[in-house]
Amino acid sequence: MHQDALDCIVEEWRRVRPDLDPSPLAILGRLQRLAGLVRRRVDAILKSYGLAWELLDVLGTLRRAGPPFRRTPTALYRACMLSSGAMTNRIDRLEAAGLVNRFPDPEDRRGILVGLTARGLEVVDEAIAAVWATQEQLVAGLTGTEREHLSTLLRSLLLTLEGSESTSDPPPLATH
Repeated sequence: MHQDALDCIVEEWRRVRPDLDPSPLAILGRLQRLAGLVRRRVDAILKSYGLAWELLDVLGTLRRAGPPFRRTPTALYRACMLSSGAMTNRIDRLEAAGLVNRFPDPEDRRGILVGLTARGLEVVDEAIAAVWATQEQLVAGLTGTEREHLSTLLRSLLLTLEGSESTSDPPPLATH
């Protein structure tokens, strides 16, 4: 089996600190490197749409709502795991780009809804298709069984970490 940079790092730590177990670094270090590689590839694609990752997150959340592609700002910031201030900033940017509009909420006289414009729907559909095609290329080296196994393992780790975070600490305010 081929070795990656993390194998070298882990081996160096084993040599200089045999009293410590570097196996978490082997997992989490790879996750960090993978996240960075994926982010760079996706950002390169999104640039041609005038978007960034965080804006696609909002557009995708609206798209997943189904017709008429609207949600309240509160539902958006919860779905995107953001603070209300960060969401307002993203909505403002998307509105300035002509991709979303704010509408009065017909069910709440004081509330508003954020919805995709026709252009926003077109852009999110094209961008999502391009991003998913790239993501398919990124995982093409894994078999279907390997993908399912890796997804199951990552879900287990994520649920464990999210569960420990919610029981031990108050939820942090997102700063991005």
